[in-house]
Amino acid sequence: MNVRRRSSAAALAAIAVIGAAAAPAVAADPSPSSSPSKTAPSGLYGTTDPQYDGVWRQSLALLAQDTAGVIPSSTAVKWLTDQQCANGAFAPFRADPAAACDAKTPIDTNNTAAAVQALWAVGGHGDVIEEALGWLKSVQNEDGGWGYVPGTPSDANSTSVVIGALTATETDPEKVVKDGKSPYDALLTFALPCAKDKGAGAFAFQPDKDGKLLPNADATAAGVLGALGEGLVADAADKADAASCTDADKPTREGAAANAAAYLTATLAKDGHLVSALGGSADQPDYGNTADAVVALAAQGGADKAAEPLAWLEKNAAKWAAESGPAAYAQLIFAAHATGTDPRDFGGTDLVAKLNATGPAPQGVAAKDTASANADEKSDENDDDSPFGVWWFVGVCLVFGIGIGFLLSNRNKKQQP
Repeated sequence: MNVRRRSSAAALAAIAVIGAAAAPAVAADPSPSSSPSKTAPSGLYGTTDPQYDGVWRQSLALLAQDTAGVIPSSTAVKWLTDQQCANGAFAPFRADPAAACDAKTPIDTNNTAAAVQALWAVGGHGDVIEEALGWLKSVQNEDGGWGYVPGTPSDANSTSVVIGALTATETDPEKVVKDGKSPYDALLTFALPCAKDKGAGAFAFQPDKDGKLLPNADATAAGVLGALGEGLVADAADKADAASCTDADKPTREGAAANAAAYLTATLAKDGHLVSALGGSADQPDYGNTADAVVALAAQGGADKAAEPLAWLEKNAAKWAAESGPAAYAQLIFAAHATGTDPRDFGGTDLVAKLNATGPAPQGVAAKDTASANADEKSDENDDDSPFGVWWFVGVCLVFGIGIGFLLSNRNKKQQP
């Protein structure tokens, strides 16, 4: 999400203005704030100022850890649950969770939907999830979708991330209806025709000031996942579906996803990655949106469809992730998961160890993953970027991995909202 999933702090701050600037939606780039906190809140992953992305990056961190078989720190999980307002919504960050939320608290759909996905994954927070889903349903727009801020026009990114929260919690989006419209109905209104001069099958974020829909790679990656009913974490399609664009008077969800995947494939063909430009500056590689595109392509057409951008990320994304922090590592872990790639050896980088080192130590790892995780941690023992000794981490895994491995919830046992 270039403006994507939580872009920069500046882009997120602009959300208060509403409109296109509200685009940190589902696919925002997890760039850290330019002004790091002197003291990071206890339990939070990352050390940068959480004002604009605290809940988002915490949610992605927990979700990525669960995806990689890691049992997150209970302190980290509590930090996230403490951020919820009494009405069920989440803001990007509440400095004083004990203080009641009021009309000035900047609650939004994206942080709320991301928190739902993370807390469902780690399990045991049915009440929090139920309240969050209740709030999301209460602010659904008449077209069936959601904007970043309640009361603002629907956009493809926000609608998609909420769809992800619904499906993750086994809630059928088709049955979450407002004025006869479902989230899928709203999402498909942002799907563009196949003609190159009309969008080449992409998704638009939302209409511009003239009411025109323009192709947006960030919204397209999010739209693919939303149309497929997938969340932030997605598996590769069982069989390859053609990513070709086929016009239809009213495309199906699957058809719109295939069209959008074709757009991403064509856009990625030039450099093997997506690009972004800020304020008239030269185009720069967009690592976060490229990672999202990998997930989208794999979910729509199988892992092989994402091979080229995945290879580019493996070769080039380590420095970006180190500079950007927990959410960036999480996005790369999602890309690895979607393509069946080992996140502990992603172009030579152990993404899981790097993510774990940005916050409170995990409780352990799933029993089936303990041996491989310990072996990888040992090979990375000289990593200067980790504030924790590797043998200390291995000790945590050995001491806690077996004793509390049973706490890792499987989806059949999770408390449903």
